[in-house]
This record gives sequence, structure tokens and C-alpha cells, in this order.
Amino acid sequence: MPQPKIHFSTSELKLKTDSDSFVNIMAAPLTDQEKRKQISIRGIVGVENVAELKKGFNRHLHFTLVKDRNVATPRDYYFALAHTVRDHLVGRWIRTQQFYYETDPKRVYYLSLEFYMGRTLQNTMINLGLQNACDEAIYQLGLDMEDLEEMEEDAGLGNGGLGRLAACFLDSMATLGLAAYGYGIRYEYGIFNQKIKEGWQVEEADDWLRHGNPWEKARPEFMLPVHFYGRVDESKDGSKWVDTQVVLAMPYDTPIPGYMNNTVNTMRLWSARAPNDFNLKDFNVGDYIQAVLDRNLAENISRVLYPNDNFFEGKELRLKQEYFVVAATLQDIIRRFKTSKRASTGRVSFENFPEKVAIQLNDTHPAMAIPELMRIFVDIEKLHWDTAWSITKRTFAYTNHTVLPEALERWPVELLETLLPRHLQIIYRINQVHLDEIAALFPGDLDRLRRMSLVEEDGGKRINMAHLCIVGSHAVNGVAEIHSNIIKTEVFRDFHELEPKKFQNKTNGITPRRWLLLCNPGLAELIAEAIGEEYVKDLSQLKKLNKLVDDDAFIRDVCKVKQDNKEKFSQYLENEYKVKINPSSMFDVHVKRIHEYKRQLLNCLHVITMYNRIKKNPNAPFVPRTVIIGGKAAPGYHMAKMIIKLITTVGEVVNNDPVVGSKLKVIYLENYRVSLAEKVIPATDLSEQISTAGTEASGTGNMKFMLNGALTIGTMDGANVEMAEEAGMENMFIFGMRVEDVAAMDVEGYDAMAYYKRIPELKLAIDHIKSGYFCPKTPELFKDITNMLFNHDRFKVFADYEAYIKSQEEVSRLYQNPKEWTKMVIKNIAASGKFSSDRTITDYAKEVWGVEPTDLKIPPPNEPREALNIRVTDDSHWGH
Repeated sequence: MPQPKIHFSTSELKLKTDSDSFVNIMAAPLTDQEKRKQISIRGIVGVENVAELKKGFNRHLHFTLVKDRNVATPRDYYFALAHTVRDHLVGRWIRTQQFYYETDPKRVYYLSLEFYMGRTLQNTMINLGLQNACDEAIYQLGLDMEDLEEMEEDAGLGNGGLGRLAACFLDSMATLGLAAYGYGIRYEYGIFNQKIKEGWQVEEADDWLRHGNPWEKARPEFMLPVHFYGRVDESKDGSKWVDTQVVLAMPYDTPIPGYMNNTVNTMRLWSARAPNDFNLKDFNVGDYIQAVLDRNLAENISRVLYPNDNFFEGKELRLKQEYFVVAATLQDIIRRFKTSKRASTGRVSFENFPEKVAIQLNDTHPAMAIPELMRIFVDIEKLHWDTAWSITKRTFAYTNHTVLPEALERWPVELLETLLPRHLQIIYRINQVHLDEIAALFPGDLDRLRRMSLVEEDGGKRINMAHLCIVGSHAVNGVAEIHSNIIKTEVFRDFHELEPKKFQNKTNGITPRRWLLLCNPGLAELIAEAIGEEYVKDLSQLKKLNKLVDDDAFIRDVCKVKQDNKEKFSQYLENEYKVKINPSSMFDVHVKRIHEYKRQLLNCLHVITMYNRIKKNPNAPFVPRTVIIGGKAAPGYHMAKMIIKLITTVGEVVNNDPVVGSKLKVIYLENYRVSLAEKVIPATDLSEQISTAGTEASGTGNMKFMLNGALTIGTMDGANVEMAEEAGMENMFIFGMRVEDVAAMDVEGYDAMAYYKRIPELKLAIDHIKSGYFCPKTPELFKDITNMLFNHDRFKVFADYEAYIKSQEEVSRLYQNPKEWTKMVIKNIAASGKFSSDRTITDYAKEVWGVEPTDLKIPPPNEPREALNIRVTDDSHWGH
């Protein structure tokens, strides 16, 4: 039978069919340097290891996928490898959970409506130290690793920063040996896939589970009921929530491996299932078929991720999602608490619940956990209200992620009354006790009572979920120093005055495993050769690179790694977008969700200004740039979608103007997502972090670019402030208004027209947009944008235009001197250690959760079971 035509694109080997036989074109023998790289941070190769992996691969191809090499597709090969790698997780996963049962440490529960995980295969290989062995095994099988990795769908269960932060945190919690669990929803459809058609964003459903997910394990034996609607019965025994509709929550577990420490934690995502008697008892007697079809109504709860970033949409389905994850998770937490080794000896006392359980609320989305835990304690476990409230407050902590008023969750009371009547009663009682305390402390201050109430009265009664979280938690944190200060002095000022010790800062971080080792192996290796491998688990060691800032060989190597990454990404862009990229041009990158506060418009005005300068004086020297802008707009956010259309329209003109040539290119990066970030970030020269001061809570993309050898142009906002503190102001391109300037301008009033009249290049750029220069057939196309910029621009784009253009000129000047540019790059990398999520999680662990990170290594599965007990007695302090 003739072999199928298989063609894998790779520089190392081509595998294809000529007549009936496979032809293997083997790579040249390894050089010494390549051999050295094989025993590196990517793990040891080892002949037995490789043979075992090949055996596992062939076994899964045969038994799991039921294929042979004649009919297997590239996707089959990916699944065979994924299952083979997963096999190496299972023993460690079971071991870790046994270890937690034996030692009964305090557990940390991270509750989030979003976990933006991206792909799992390569991350798992790295954290298990299997990458090199797998590379070799796949190579010997005549396949190409990169092609297999490209088959994996991103798990896009998040919108942006908040969801990706949760994913980085899971990696760090496992690496630090914390007994931690991520709890969320298994959305059937994640963040939409973005297509750009004729310059407009078009959304497509993200059917990421279509081919199955090899990394999850369904756990139907732990399925739990979640109740909705109904009414409250009052009796002498207390309140009882009755006549509810039940939806079942089915857990799916995904393993979360720590880096090289044999710890494998669990992310548990809930999926909604209708009970088998759904709509079949009582009223629906006749219509059996319709009743079965209606099961979809219950199961819609986990159907799709809401695609809003920094925007609250008060829809019933969203509130159902929020309560669904909370109700299932709390039942699970309490079950685990009651069946722990310690608790199983006698009657359960909840007094020490906060000594065994810490729950972190990732924004207000899981805030219903506070009244739900109170309901369980008071209505079901029959605790006294004051006891229950004390336990609840000591259990919860809340992370605030934004100060934008449109993003704060305020649920209408009528909706809660219908959907969760008992919870509304509990919230009212929490509020009453809270307001009584304030009235006692500030007699007669009615305005303060109004400001601090959980119930807002203006324009329909609503519950302010942030206020609920603050009152119901023992710790509240912002995600960068500047953001935490704004929270204390502005947004939640009254609450901070009341309990200043409750408020903390925890500056965000990123995992160096995914955001350096995985996405930038060239740089990771170079650093390891310079300072050793320890930095992977202790990123502060990057400071040691400061001694190499003037080392010519090291400068050359850093420069070469960046150039290699740029050439690889250029190749990707040319394949995807059919535009010729100049890899020696400056790669100026702005990737994040499209939002007015992030000011992609400011970047666009700079592009138009550069274009106008080239047109005015085509022979003047110009530092070539490739401007890459990418990100998704919420489907209902008209202005964000217009911004995308403006950028693509300007790009169309710039890229096809022969006068411009290769000096300036504008690329709109379609469908920006985790796996695309892993490609573009290592290739970036200039990172754009240009939000209006006081609007970006932290940012984490900024940290990824810094770690990967890009320089930052940015405002003093979010974590940029701390990046400048670590690296030195002189090693970043900081421009524009500070928070104080923005506040002063809010008092004086912002006059956009004055800037337009005063700055000729700004006027020309805006006139081009207004006149239809970029879209002559539809000259009015962008009137909504220009109208906004002149009449109601909350984010003051024109006010920072001049400073931004000046700063960009400095960027171009420095880029002409590659040696000085690269020295600055090295200083930035050396200063990025603070921004590891390992540091962030260590701070949460010690200052919020009351647990200690450990470098204890759980014995691997091939050691006897007794090893567990030996380790337990040797390290009996573990996790306490």
C-alpha cells in the first residue's frame, strides 16, 4: 500500500514519501556546543529514557488512537506524544495527593472565573525535565517536534491579564510546593477566535474541545448539586432554601506540575450537567422529547466564556456562572476538610477551618463565595452567625484587578432575589452588621454610610460586590504598588480608614518557565551558561548578569539570540500574512486587549506621524520599523472595533506606498493568544505600555517583554513604575503625564482642541483620519473615533502625544547604536527578577495565606511508597 504524503516543515529534516519508502534525511553530527545544550535546563537525554518514550509513543498510537503509521495524521502524532508525556505525570500526581493527605497541610484555593492556560505539552515536558529526551525520541521517529506542538489547541479559558495571571500562579504554587488548587469553569467555548476580514474583527466560536483534551480527567464520582431559584422557608430551626432547580457540577481535573520537584497539583474545572430527571417530574409529564431537549438550558451554564475584559455585563447567565463555580467549589472544600486524616478521627469542628483553608478570590467574580459559605455554616452546619462570620472572614482574601468604574460588578437586587433569594438575605444581614459598626464609629455621618454600604440605591438597588469582598475578607490587595495606593487613597478610601491593616500590595509576576525557558530557549541557555541554572527557580539571580553588561562576547551573544528570534518570527509573519518583513528593522510591538485606556490610538497616531515624515522627506534618514499591533476587542465594544479598523486601514496604505518601501510596515497580528505571545515576545525590540497613568492596574505583558530582552516605552502606570525602579529610569523610555498630572487635568478640564491647534504634526495626523485620506471611498468611516478624541476622551490621548513622539525619537536614536541598545537590554533582563510569579506567590503565602513555601522534593513514583512516610517524619513542619 503506498505511504501517505507527509511533509513537515523543519530546517533539521524533511520527511516525505518517494515511491513506497520513507526517506530520512538525517541531520549532521552534533557539535560540542549542541551536545552541551542537550544536557541543559531542558533535561538529560539518556538512551533508556528515549527508548521508553518511543515505546510509549508507539503504544499510544496503537492502543489509544488505534492507528498505524500509514494512516496516522499529524494530530494523531500530537495525541500520542501528549498521552506519553501525561503518563509521566500520573504517578507524581497521585503521589502528591497522597502526600497532602498524609501531612494534612493548610490548603490554598485559588478561585477564578478564568484560567488562560494556553498549550500544555511543552510546559509539561519542561517542568518534568523531559524536553530533550522527547525531542530526541520524536526525531528518531522521523517526526518534527515543533509541528506536533503546533497541533495543540490553546486552552483559551480567559480574556487577558487576569486569566493568564491565574495560570502563572498555578505554575508557581506547584513549583513552591504549596498544597494549592485552582477552581474554575470548564467552558466548552473559550475566548473567541479573531479573524480580520477587510480590516474588521470578526468573531468565530472557539471549539477547543472538538478533538478531545488529553490533559483532563473527568471525575463523575465527585459530581455535586448546585441550586438556583426557589424561595426561603423560615421556621424556628432557622432559614431553609427550598423548591430550587438543581444543576449538577461535573469536575474535570488537570494536572499542574511544579518545576523539577515531583509536585503535581490540581486544577479542577466544573462543567454543568442536567440531572436525569430534569423537567421530567411534575409539570412536563406529556412532552418527554421536549424535556430532554431542555436539558441544554441547564448545561448552558458552562457553555461559553464571557468575552469582556475590564467591563461588567450584568447578565443572568453570568451570575449563574459565578454562583455555579462557587457553590460546587465550597462543597468540595468542605468535603476535603471533613474527610482529612485529622478530621476523620472525631466530630468535625469548624473552629480551625481558617487554619486549614485559605481561599483567594481573583477579583469579585467569585464573590458569592462569601454569602455561600455563610449559608453553609449557618443554615446547614447550624453555627451561630457571629462564629460563622468570624471563620468566613479569616478564610477569604480578595484581589482587586481594576479601578475602572465600568468594570466593577454591581448586581441588581431583583436578579439576586429571583436567582439566589437566601444569599440576598445573607448579604442584607452582613450589610446591616457592617453599617451598625460604622454608625457607632462615625455617628451622624450618613454620607459615609451611603458610600460604604454593600447596597447602592441610586438608579435601582444594586449589590456592590467589591464592598462585599472587602467586608468579608481578612486581606485585600492591589496588583502593583501604584494600584494598591490608588485603592487605599481613592477607590476604597473609606474602607482603608476603617481597617488600614487589611490592605496590602502584591505586585503581579509571570512564570519564568513558560515566559523564558519555553518561549525563548536561546536566551535561557545563554543565561544558564553565564550564571548557572539556579535562576529558573530563583529569578532574582538574574542580577548576576550586571557584571556582564560590558562583556563584548556576551553583548554579541544576546544580540544574536534576538536576531535569530526576529528572523524566525519574520518567517512566521511572511507565511501567515504574505508581507515581506525586514528582520533588521526595529520590531515595535503593542499586544494586549483593545481598550481605549490602553491607548492603541496613541500608537496609531505615531504610525501616521512617521508615515507623514517619510512622505514629506523621503530621502531623510529613517530608522526602519515594523510596527506590530494585536489583540481582541470585546464583541460588543464598538469603539475598540473601530480602533482595529483604523489600524488595519492605515496599515493598508502604509504597506503599499512605494515611497515608504521597507522603512515602515504595520502588521495587525490576528487572533492574539497565549501561543502567539510565546512567538512574538522573544522577537520584540520595543514593548509598548502606554496606558493613561492610573488606569492599568499592573500589566504583565510588560514583564514578559522585559525578561525577553525588549526595551519598554511606557507611562508611569501599573508595574512600569516598579520596572523603572528596578532597572533605573534611564534604562526605560518613560514619558507622559504622571497620576498627579492626570488628576490635576481632571480638575482643570482636558481641552483636546488646544493640543490639536498647537501641534502641527498632531493636526496633520488627525486631519488625515478625518478627511478619509486612508479610506477615500468612505471618508466618514472614523468620525466616531475623531468625535470621541475631541469631545469625550476619558484617557487624554492628545495630552501625551507630544511627549510620546519625543520619546519615540529617543528610541530610534538608541536603536542606531546596537551595542548601547543591547547593553540597556542586558540591564533590563538583569533587573527583571522581581517580576517572577514565584516572588508574588511567596509573598501571598507568607503575608495572606499563612503557609510556607518549601523546596522539599516529593519522592518520584519509582521510589517505594515508604519514602513518603520517611519524608513526612523528616520534614514534619511541611506546610504548617
